[in-house]
Amino acid sequence: MASDFRLKEQLPDLTERIVATYTADDAMNHLGHCPLPSYTAVKEILLDLKDVLYPGYRRKIGLHSGNIRYHVGSLIDSLHDELTTQIARALRHEHRVFQKHSDCESDIDFEAKGQAMAIELLTRIPDLRKSLATDAQAAYDGDPACRTTDEVVFCYPGFAAITVYRIAHELVKLQVPFIPRMMSEWAHKQTGIDIHPGATIGKYFFIDHGTGVVVGETCEIGDHVKLYQGVTLGALSFKTDEDGALIRGKKRHPTIEDGVVVYANATILGGRTVVGKDSVIGSSVWITKSVVPKTTVTLEKPLLRVRSGLDDSLGDELDFQI
Repeated sequence: MASDFRLKEQLPDLTERIVATYTADDAMNHLGHCPLPSYTAVKEILLDLKDVLYPGYRRKIGLHSGNIRYHVGSLIDSLHDELTTQIARALRHEHRVFQKHSDCESDIDFEAKGQAMAIELLTRIPDLRKSLATDAQAAYDGDPACRTTDEVVFCYPGFAAITVYRIAHELVKLQVPFIPRMMSEWAHKQTGIDIHPGATIGKYFFIDHGTGVVVGETCEIGDHVKLYQGVTLGALSFKTDEDGALIRGKKRHPTIEDGVVVYANATILGGRTVVGKDSVIGSSVWITKSVVPKTTVTLEKPLLRVRSGLDDSLGDELDFQI
């Protein structure tokens, strides 16, 4: 059946009605000549950084000692230019928002500041590679289904999310606005794992399976920590000021000390909550108070009712693992 072109006659009027909603006090439009950071460009920056961090694993194959310097040099040159542009846009936009003006002109040289931050991020790549190598090793050591660290780099969503987190966290430390969250939300969409780039996470960090893991902005996580799917490290409540506005910049999320294992679907909440070193948090528990070191926290064993004829007494002999 052919389209009825007469119905298209209403489109100009519809366009006018939509455009009329784009008012000056509308928080959902950005009209003007100051471009925002590009989501597409930020994604490409991440992909290029992954090529530098993990040469030979990603888009470029056939790399060897004879051409690796040229390949990495080309990527670094491109990353310098793109990071400078996107960071400068983010800095300019933040300045406009907090200074509450719409003028794109400023005495501040945002491009110069963006370039300095871009260079600083690039200088941190060797240390990023060292840190990420510990995460890959933690995944290999912590998962008997893993045969090589190559498998971790290629396949593990937890490792992919941690990679983006560690890049974004360096940008947070450099006080780059907007772009770290853009990166972390892209990783969230790709992996189902939500790690705020402001969180502080130590070495040898492993997220097994990963789907549904949430790590809040003010979390502090030590070394050799392992999380399973569905774990939430969140805020217990949000304090407000006398005007009812949220108080920002305070610690709201828990501290997880070295060597802790948190099993699937556990929820740990609160900025004052500390899970002590070498503790084990069982599945599906709800924790809002601190746990002393070397403690195991589990729910009481539920009573199972088996209707298929299997004797309830056999339950203890069954050992399920994922």
